Parts: sequence; structure tokens; C-alpha cells
Amino acid sequence: MTLKSDAPRRAQLFATCLIETLRPEAGMAVVRVLEKLGVTVEFPDAQTCCGQPAFNGGAWQDARAMAKYTLDVLSKSKAPIVVPSGSCADMLVHHYPELLASDPQYGPLAQEISARTYEFSQFLVDVLGVTKISASDVSRLTHDVLRLTYHPSCHLLRGLNITQAPRELLAGVEGVNMVEMPSATECCGFGGLFAIKMADISSAMLARKLDAIESAQVETVVGCDVSCLLHIAGGLHRRGVNITTKHLAEILDPAPNIQITEEMYLP
Repeated sequence: MTLKSDAPRRAQLFATCLIETLRPEAGMAVVRVLEKLGVTVEFPDAQTCCGQPAFNGGAWQDARAMAKYTLDVLSKSKAPIVVPSGSCADMLVHHYPELLASDPQYGPLAQEISARTYEFSQFLVDVLGVTKISASDVSRLTHDVLRLTYHPSCHLLRGLNITQAPRELLAGVEGVNMVEMPSATECCGFGGLFAIKMADISSAMLARKLDAIESAQVETVVGCDVSCLLHIAGGLHRRGVNITTKHLAEILDPAPNIQITEEMYLP
């Protein structure tokens, strides 16, 4: 299996709260994909919330305490950190250094951790060099082709500036027909606390996103943030629409039917 010559062979998984508690199958899919690519996955079992909800709510002292704890946990290994969430990755990469800039101990540590933290699709494409994954049967349905559309979550797109990696990976999977939804880059309306504090606006934004998804006439919506996917899934369920939501890792997952082959291409 050909990866970049300097590709790491170990990685830490920072699973995120929502994946661990509400969508563990996405986390397991991340592990299976990485292991199939020859990467040994470390899971620091002392990990907990990254502190983003506290940070977004203005409770910065609480966020700093949670950031310090997370830095202590992740600094025990020198392996790169893989985060299957654009929002949590953005917190580690950008907001930890900001929160702890004046701290003589944790400021430099935040910078060091930031430099080796990657969102899942970013890690596959930019760090490992994967741009194509062949699969014998990606759909797990009776159809020959799975029609799906991709929702680029806001923190992934605007916070981390990751635009192409998820699309490249999806486009390279056999058995997938990628359909672009209208106004794909519009926010789905979740935004964490925003969906609670401004529920009416959030609901209106979700309605626009659901209209766009339905117009694409797909079977599955794929994203890189479980938070957005849960929000979208709830809206689809309330509408009675039979469209599933999956994390990118669940599409690339080699189990039970998908086989990642040695047909890999470097950029």
C-alpha cells in the first residue's frame, strides 16, 4: 500500500463528545479506515470535551481549564492527532493557542499540539497522501450506485479552510454518484448553542438546507461533523423524508463490505 514516504504510522484519535456518546459508529469507522491504511490508532481514554461549548458561551475560564486538561492528555504521545470533526479540530488548532497565549506553560504546548492536529479528511489527503479509495460495494444497499451529496460544515470550511479533501475522497470511491446540492456552503443552522438560543432562526436555516438536500434527490447526506449531521437527520425525520446521514468515515469504512485496496495515488 503506497502512502507518502514520510506518512506517520501512528495517530491519536480525539473522538469528540458527540461521536463518543451519540454516534460511536462514526468513531469506529475512523479507526477501521486508519488501521486499513496501516496507521496504528492510539486512543487516550482520559480524553473528554475540548471545551468548545464553554468557549462559544463566553465561559472562557472554564474553556481554559478544559483546554489545559486536554493538552495534558494529548501531550503524552508525540503522534499526530486526528479529529473526526471540523469544529473540534478548529478549537484545538486555532482557539487553544488564543485562549492560552499568555500562559508560559500551556501557551507553547497549545502551539505544539495545534501544529500536529488534523481533521480526519485532512489527515488522509494531506498527511497520508490518500486521494482515491476503491470499494467493491460502498452502498450497502441493493442499488448499484449510491447517490449522495456532501454538506461542508462551517468550521471545517471557514475555520480550517478545508474545501477539497472530503470531496476528493468521496469522488474516488467506486459506487458513488456525487450530486451537488444547491447552495451547499450555506450553514445548516446548528451552530451549537446558537440552535438553542436562536431556535427560530436555526429552524429557518435548517429548512433551507433540507429543501436543498431534497432537491438533489439523493439517498445519503455525507458530512465531516456529526453535530451538523444529527441536526440535519432530525429535520429529515420530522419531514418524513427517507434520506440517511453518514459521517465521511462511514462511507470510507472498509467493514463490512468496503475494501480499501492498494490503488492509492499521491497528489
